[in-house]
Amino acid sequence: MNAVNEEPTGLRHIFRALRYKNYRLYFTGQSLSLIGTWMQRIAVGWLVYRMTNSPFLLGLVGFAAQFPTFITAPFAGTLSDRWNRLSIIKVTQWLAMAQAAVLAVLVLTHTVTVTHVIVLSVVLAVVNGFDMPVRQALTVDLVDRKKDLGNAIALNSSMFNAARLIGPSVAGILIAATGEGVCFVVNALSYVPIIIALQKMDVPPQRPPEERKHVLRDLKDGVGYAFGFAPIRFIILLLALISMVSMPNQVLMPIFARDVLRGGPHTLGFLVGAMGVGALVGAYYMAARKSVHGLGNMIPIASAVFGGATIVFALSPIAWLSFPFVAVAGFGLIIHMASSNTVIQTVVDDDKRGRVMSFYTMSFMGVAPLGSLIAGSLAGRIGAPHTLVICGSVAILGALLFARKLPEMGRVVLPIYARKGIVPEAVLDVQDGTQFNVSGSDRP
Repeated sequence: MNAVNEEPTGLRHIFRALRYKNYRLYFTGQSLSLIGTWMQRIAVGWLVYRMTNSPFLLGLVGFAAQFPTFITAPFAGTLSDRWNRLSIIKVTQWLAMAQAAVLAVLVLTHTVTVTHVIVLSVVLAVVNGFDMPVRQALTVDLVDRKKDLGNAIALNSSMFNAARLIGPSVAGILIAATGEGVCFVVNALSYVPIIIALQKMDVPPQRPPEERKHVLRDLKDGVGYAFGFAPIRFIILLLALISMVSMPNQVLMPIFARDVLRGGPHTLGFLVGAMGVGALVGAYYMAARKSVHGLGNMIPIASAVFGGATIVFALSPIAWLSFPFVAVAGFGLIIHMASSNTVIQTVVDDDKRGRVMSFYTMSFMGVAPLGSLIAGSLAGRIGAPHTLVICGSVAILGALLFARKLPEMGRVVLPIYARKGIVPEAVLDVQDGTQFNVSGSDRP
């Protein structure tokens, strides 16, 4: 039997998407690139706060780094349903490398200003607006069997959060020893592995649309499909809410590191790294799952876990207590995001995948900048701890409202799973669809 068709066990089961050459290349190259990305994120936040001591400007830079994604993502999703997705990603990686290189030069020559940082953050956000929806849609083309799509999505989350564990810790050490500029140099160089990996991939282009419509018409059709389909609509709305209230966790972290916990760059690195540890554990838990069973329930539960842990972290003045609750918040956040991504990717029609994933990107990247602005404004008025308490409470409220919609979602999703063969033995319980019930265990 071909190795790709064998059912792996143990650790091979957790990493089963790596059996496919294209996904293996992508995973390896992107894992290295993301370490540099996280180093730059930490360095930018520390640089801005060091230069300005302003929570508002810290929030403004976070806004600039993400809001353009909200504008460009839907157009990128439309183009991704028309053009070669692999070619688009190759271009975005070169542009992101150039952005990091320019930032490195400005910092190392001591000519950088907050205006420079804001402008370059906008540039990167535009690039990401094209990159992220296409990358999400490309994932399904990197694995040969759809039943392994959920595993690939979970492994994507694992490499993102492994990088969040490694990158901030290294960044904290480098900033303390040499300053922020070296972090930007490392990030620019980190794009080399993923660019090489993309060149070696052999991904067949997706089927072109049967009817070539105007871009705006295609965009309108995508909006109608995504928000007219209850499961996708509810998931995207909750994801947007959680993204908005989780962004202050990242934006305000320098304030907690320096002013609340009385630490320095290394404390900031450890805080972000702790969140990465929790998220990494959550990602591997998702990768170990055998089916989509229970993901409907998991979405609101994970959101509530994130909200509760955020509240405790916000009220803690002690580092040893803050670190574990940051980790729990990271665990809840990644379970929520990976579950949402998997459900959407498994129910969406293939010819609308790019557009729907652009709305997914908008919901967790495009809406997050509003959280940055709100975080900066509120933290300047009521303090960072009280700001996070509000954010955690909103997350719990959103989870409760979403849970009320689970019966409606279950009645729609289960027949789709049965028709697509994603779950061979679906149990369609028309009286109670709250569990997204399928026969068999969801545990490895």
